[in-house]
Amino acid sequence: MNWSWVGVAPFFAFAIVFLFLPSLSIFYRSFQANDGTFTFDNIIALFTTRDIINAYKTSLQISLITAAGGAMFGFLLAYAVVLGGLPRGIRTFMTTFSGVASNFAGVPLAFAFIATMGNAGLVTRWIESIFNISTREMGFSIYNMWGLSIVYMYFQFPLMVLIIAPALDGLRREWREACENLGGTSYHYWRYVAIPILLPSLLGTMILLFGNSFGAYATAYAFSGSFINLVTVLIGAQIQGDVLYNPGLGNALALGMIVIMALSMTGYIWMQKRVARWIQ
Repeated sequence: MNWSWVGVAPFFAFAIVFLFLPSLSIFYRSFQANDGTFTFDNIIALFTTRDIINAYKTSLQISLITAAGGAMFGFLLAYAVVLGGLPRGIRTFMTTFSGVASNFAGVPLAFAFIATMGNAGLVTRWIESIFNISTREMGFSIYNMWGLSIVYMYFQFPLMVLIIAPALDGLRREWREACENLGGTSYHYWRYVAIPILLPSLLGTMILLFGNSFGAYATAYAFSGSFINLVTVLIGAQIQGDVLYNPGLGNALALGMIVIMALSMTGYIWMQKRVARWIQ
């Protein structure tokens, strides 16, 4: 009898209890009214209510901005560390820092940015005292979509470094040597060899960064409360709020997020399969 499946049994049990069952519960409760009766109103509200549409739009905008920015800066940093000829100690330090920074989120991260760049933050006060200006009168504020995007970038581009660094390590020296032997330059190598090989990994990582930003809640809520209309914040208001209390609508909002996240992860898995064929 083959007992090898016993090793993966805890994973499947965890996935069933904490992923599939909650998803089924969200799907079921999305069609419930406050009195427990069956209704399509919650699903219809996703496509007809202006605040909900704007919440999805803002969440998608922030996710796309931070995914693109995190991918660009993270790739440049990973390139400098892996292929830039830096001392090995710097690579070890950057890898360790990226592992810590990519998991530094939630309330501590929001408080760090508020204490640093908020209306009464340390850097804000320094700028006001040095240039003798009032940032508040100038209309400066980080409590908006762009400010939240900067906060998200703190854990987005370190995550990009961790994921793209192995792909850069997978670029074989023989490929560059073959390009040079054929008369190609560094531009030709990156244009026709390296970038096509890395492109599936880059796009796949951008999809992962998109999903990582789209599902963030604690950081956004601690940073701006309900001033920024995000789907995650709106879900919390519908499920826990005293005024907007509507659990069915909150579950419908979560169902919409699950669909978007599922599409993102499907794209990520497909991209990873594409790049695996090149790395082998």
